[in-house]
Amino acid sequence: MQATAHGKYVRISSKKAVLAANLVKGMNVTQALYTLQFTPKKSARILYKLIHSAAANALSKKGSENMTEDDLYIKEIKVNCGPMMKRNMPRARGRAFLIRKRTSHITIVVENK
Repeated sequence: MQATAHGKYVRISSKKAVLAANLVKGMNVTQALYTLQFTPKKSARILYKLIHSAAANALSKKGSENMTEDDLYIKEIKVNCGPMMKRNMPRARGRAFLIRKRTSHITIVVENK
């Protein structure tokens, strides 16, 4: 049985989110949550919430009455680029530099063993 959780338009660069995603890919859900709890990255907090949500989705599905978080593992984590917010930074001599504020879409799939 699979369950998913999506994080859309998350205000973090996909490059930075992939660092924490690769850390927990394929792990047990309880292990992954414990690992992310002590990882000092912004993306770790975001992934913690999403994995917790995906596990709750799996446990609330029909036919999973006797399943626990220990029975679940992270089957797949996708981190894709979202739209960029473009802002201008004023520079010398009336010029303007473009600042790209990147977003990402994160999808987590958990499955029982």
